[in-house]
Amino acid sequence: HPKPERVLIVGGGAGGAIATYLMYRGVAKLAGMDVLPTGETIEDEVETLKAHWDEYEFFFFHVKKIDSRGEDGDFEAKAKVIEHFDAVLPDILALEPDVVIVTGDHSTPALWKAHSWHELPVLLWSKYIRPDGVTQFGERPCMAGGLGHIHHVDLLPLAMAHAGRLTKFGA
Repeated sequence: HPKPERVLIVGGGAGGAIATYLMYRGVAKLAGMDVLPTGETIEDEVETLKAHWDEYEFFFFHVKKIDSRGEDGDFEAKAKVIEHFDAVLPDILALEPDVVIVTGDHSTPALWKAHSWHELPVLLWSKYIRPDGVTQFGERPCMAGGLGHIHHVDLLPLAMAHAGRLTKFGA
């Protein structure tokens, strides 16, 4: 496998960090990432990603408003933010990342107006992925996919494997 150029992780990693919320910027800095200045909108974050694309092999890209709208109890607004991110995802994919992971750090159902214990959907894409039959991104459809039930601590090794960065996976 040729050595890939970049990996984009939405939801954790090292390299360049793009986040509007102060806590995530601080955690990224503590983890050794370069916290990149960005504006408040998803489009601003995408422009920051584009502007720094050639400077990093790995990115953490956080969209806070998905969580915030859940905490507000506003299901419709939360759905609109998710749809908004979905609409700009082609701009991210146009950068031709080797790996993309879309997930969250916790569930925030609008019904609860708080963080919860519920499982999160996980999308892992790479040119080396074995496609499954899942055609929707959501909690229930993703549980039926190729990743099944996965712990988030297992995501980074999978990202590295799908980027061709591991010489051996597993024992």
